[in-house]
Amino acid sequence: MYDANHLISRLHSASKGHETRNFATFPARASVTFGELFAGAERNAAALVALGVQPGDRVAVQVEKTIEAIQLYLGTVMAGGVFLPLNTAYTVPEVAYFLGDATPRVVVCDPARLEDIQAISGAARVVTLDAKGLGTLTDSVVGRGGFTPVPRGPDDLAAILYTSGTTGRSKGAMLSHGNLASNSLTLRDYWQFTSADVLIHALPIFHTHGLFVATNVALFAGVRVVFLSGFNADQILEAMPQATALMGVPTFYTRLLQDPRLTPERAANMRLFISGSAPLLVDTHEQWQARTGHRILERYGMTETNMSTSNPYEGERRAGTVGFPLPGVEARIVDQGHEVARGETGVLEVRGANVFRGYWQMPEKTAEELQADGWFITGDLARQDAEGYITIVGRQKDLVITGGFNVYPKEVESLIDDLPGVLESAVIGVPHPDFGEAVVAIVVASEPQNISADKIAEALSDQLAKFKQPKRIELVAELPRNTMGKVQKKALREEYADLFA
Repeated sequence: MYDANHLISRLHSASKGHETRNFATFPARASVTFGELFAGAERNAAALVALGVQPGDRVAVQVEKTIEAIQLYLGTVMAGGVFLPLNTAYTVPEVAYFLGDATPRVVVCDPARLEDIQAISGAARVVTLDAKGLGTLTDSVVGRGGFTPVPRGPDDLAAILYTSGTTGRSKGAMLSHGNLASNSLTLRDYWQFTSADVLIHALPIFHTHGLFVATNVALFAGVRVVFLSGFNADQILEAMPQATALMGVPTFYTRLLQDPRLTPERAANMRLFISGSAPLLVDTHEQWQARTGHRILERYGMTETNMSTSNPYEGERRAGTVGFPLPGVEARIVDQGHEVARGETGVLEVRGANVFRGYWQMPEKTAEELQADGWFITGDLARQDAEGYITIVGRQKDLVITGGFNVYPKEVESLIDDLPGVLESAVIGVPHPDFGEAVVAIVVASEPQNISADKIAEALSDQLAKFKQPKRIELVAELPRNTMGKVQKKALREEYADLFA
């Protein structure tokens, strides 16, 4: 019997009839069937309950990408818990904030980080899972039997994903069973995924793109996935002749374009290339079509909303745009409280079953961005053309999106400003051909003789995840300011726009 409101029950129900079919194949291990996937998820659910997880408890996870980690995700939600994935690049001080804020019942980490994580885990139980799918969690799963999903309603939380905040403090976006199920089903149908598809899954699973879009859509559609630990051009190109779809970030496509093995013949069996998480350059779009004969389908989403818009599967995919609102999603562009006319720029707002429940333990921040009538203020500046295509033209906030990951400048600036010999800094994002945007730090020294770009980079190396670390550090005499004394980041972005050209 399946609970119609429970995400995992619905995913499991969708796999009925596919139990003996392969769900995941790997470059260097035995395949896993749909039946084996869910049997492992049930054992994980039982193990988590034995560790004390009750409905609504958070399970924080910072582990490498493995099929066992997918089973842990499914098992957490099956047990009524709230899955809290953390980027594997986060440092111990960064993880300490998330654990202190979310107060998880259980923390799952790589064995190599066990001692560090135990020191910051508070009352949480800490278990391990390594890159081979082994650890104390795996040991506790062995021998456990079936598990009936704990009843959950559509508004009950399934996951919390942390995203950057306007003050530099990360916010936990609360995503419900209804949010995730509705969005995945919409994408399955809109992108026409069926059990005949083979999806190349090279995305990380601590991010909404790889976890909730790629994985959930595949499960709802009965899709087989080629499960890769991360981006690997050799493995992707090897899989392409037998695959039908690839979900990636712009970096995937720019790097694959550098490989002479990318040809129309190699891509002949593919029906869909999807890009998101960062802006795709028009040049990349055009080069890809010239090389493969395929037009990339670009879409738009956020941690708080999953996917909100998409270029059409059938119809014109316009380079530089993110297409139309998805079925069941409303979008409007607003300036000073009023919806603007087509062609004018304003802040993009969206409303629908995909929109999150609010920010964890931040009711004031939730009220600022999620309006009482359900409209979510994305903070992205956009315009909509006469045919309805939406183009993202900038961000109201200073958020930098590099390689699909969010970086809030204030966090990086605070660490740089605390260094001896630094007077002040400004962190910006500038165009980058591989990452979409690159993090760049503009620094004013108080003691030029005692500070250098190399010293700053070294000081940040163990304080920030690698994707947050500046790709360039520029030392200057002063920062541009307006008459009110505010640093003019727009001027800096213009000055350094061609830094990586």
